[in-house]
Amino acid sequence: QVEVAESGGGLVQPGGSLRLSCSASGLNFDFDDYAMAWFRGVPGKKREGVAGLSWSGTTYYSESVKGRFTISRDSAKNSLYLQMNSLKPEDTAMYYCAADRVDWWLLPRYKYWGQGTQVTVSS
Repeated sequence: QVEVAESGGGLVQPGGSLRLSCSASGLNFDFDDYAMAWFRGVPGKKREGVAGLSWSGTTYYSESVKGRFTISRDSAKNSLYLQMNSLKPEDTAMYYCAADRVDWWLLPRYKYWGQGTQVTVSS
């Protein structure tokens, strides 16, 4: 079993920045064996994949955040990050971290999910 937990959400003005963190842990858990991704969701809409990171370090982004968001990891800390710049009101959502041994890219089929952290972009 793998436990995933997000942090770092909050209220930020349009054009501002925010950095989300995701910690992962579990029995015999090896961070480098897992693909990880960030998703976001709002009520009434399908959960959207925004950024992913494969075991090899390949990154991929949705068109809606490309050039503004950066996904990264620190294997020594078992942590995943999402640096979000030039935030827009439409980025407002609950952001979730996901992990799996299978790389699902930006499909919401990952096995392990956190509870989410709320990001609100508003003036």
